[in-house]
Amino acid sequence: MTKIKRALISISDKRGIVEFSRGLKGLGVEIVSTGGTAKLLRSHGVEIRAVSDVTGFPEILSGRVKTLHPKIHGGILARRAIAEHMSQVRKHKIGLIDLVVVNLYPFEEKVLDPKVKLEDAVEMIDIGGPAMIRSAAKNFKDVAIVSNPDRYPQILSELERNGGALSGQTLAALSVEAFGHTARYDAKIHEFLRSRILARDNFPEVLHLVFDKAQGLRYGENPHQEAAFYADSVKPRHGFAAMKQLHGKELSFNNLLDLNAALQIIKDFDSPCACVVKHNSPCGVASSDNLHTAYRDAFRCDSPSAFGGIVGLNRRVDTKTAREIYASGFLECIVAPGYDAGTLKILKNRKNLRIIEFKDMSNKTKAGIYSCDVKKIEGGMLIQEHDQLDITPNDLKVVTKKKPSESQIKSLLFAWRAAKHVKSNAIVIAKGERTLGIGGGQSSRVDSVKIAINKAGKGVKGGCLASDGFFPKPDSVQQAAKAGIAAIIQPGGSVKDEEVIKAADKSGIAMVLTEVRHFKH
Repeated sequence: MTKIKRALISISDKRGIVEFSRGLKGLGVEIVSTGGTAKLLRSHGVEIRAVSDVTGFPEILSGRVKTLHPKIHGGILARRAIAEHMSQVRKHKIGLIDLVVVNLYPFEEKVLDPKVKLEDAVEMIDIGGPAMIRSAAKNFKDVAIVSNPDRYPQILSELERNGGALSGQTLAALSVEAFGHTARYDAKIHEFLRSRILARDNFPEVLHLVFDKAQGLRYGENPHQEAAFYADSVKPRHGFAAMKQLHGKELSFNNLLDLNAALQIIKDFDSPCACVVKHNSPCGVASSDNLHTAYRDAFRCDSPSAFGGIVGLNRRVDTKTAREIYASGFLECIVAPGYDAGTLKILKNRKNLRIIEFKDMSNKTKAGIYSCDVKKIEGGMLIQEHDQLDITPNDLKVVTKKKPSESQIKSLLFAWRAAKHVKSNAIVIAKGERTLGIGGGQSSRVDSVKIAINKAGKGVKGGCLASDGFFPKPDSVQQAAKAGIAAIIQPGGSVKDEEVIKAADKSGIAMVLTEVRHFKH
């Protein structure tokens, strides 16, 4: 147990510090403080001793140097159990410091403004604070370091219970938290300076990512797996860290994965769009001039698979759409940017339906590493830019004798965009701007074609087919021809392109090439 006799307090986040300091004084603890903190405590009647009185040296360089002094760091770093250390502190008249209460200049908040000048941001880089935190955290067997204001009540309670002492277990836990505090701080400074001073590079030689635990989850993909959701620390909070759950049970690991898949789909469309996602892949996508038609068409694409699915909508939910959703039966979640008056009353009649408000439907990702797609693998991670390549009619290359009509071009591009969100090998059959059948996640592309045709049923005739990758053989085109497919969009690039195009010509199918692919693994 470490008896707390003397504390050093130097903070930027002043939440609760007056009450905490009064509690320390009530336990007979001497308080040493600096600058604004000292002024605040004195204004509230808390007796303190200035750091300059301890060091015998004033603050200099506009406050850049005030605690970087042997009489401060010697008092923090001295090992009480080492006789030589204790002899040296007596020789140099260094008073021991048992508790360090420090948090850092709000650098992260300062640089939220994209217009902040580099020199202003640099002045918010704390030097003395991290040095004191690290000194105390290193000497955790003898010194307590409190860097989190939320810990004040807990620390006071333990001090009161133990006659002014803290346990070794508490000291060690505080040390771990403190090193996490400085690590996060340094990572934020590194990211900011890298982006401002060096050429922009999403893939630096050393990568620092900081994530904060947003919530624990009941379990992972399966009940025997523990899980949690960590939000990236970019401020202000965005994405699922900023969503609002308006109704229903807490979200699960799988719910969040599927909600994310739904969002990526609906953000890709400018007109009103709806999708139904199951097991991280769409089973229906549709776009229309109104939301309720888009939802109806997306759900009807594969209503058996939609049971227990996730609904994504890129417009505020109106009453007519809410009634369509309610009539659909069991669904796990709905995510939309908002809900008109009266819609929540309709939807909440489904007791367990999770209703999510997700306001940001912009498809433009922020610059920097936090906007990238990250996949964890054993021993490391893979990072790539998001697939946001857009294809227009002018990008298409017609390779068959038969040219697609204007309406077919529109449908082909819709199907192509939907295919981007289907697991490879992805095949999407559409009419207008609604999917009829989706096949994906197969090791054989022709198997995906067969699945999509089967899902499309009788409506397949005259449909448009999109393939996320090239056709390695003519067999997929031959299957499409038998089903009555009218037009195909695919990347091209196969060694057998000539045979594939001949198969399309033989069947009277119009075919266009994008010369880019949309694999999703």
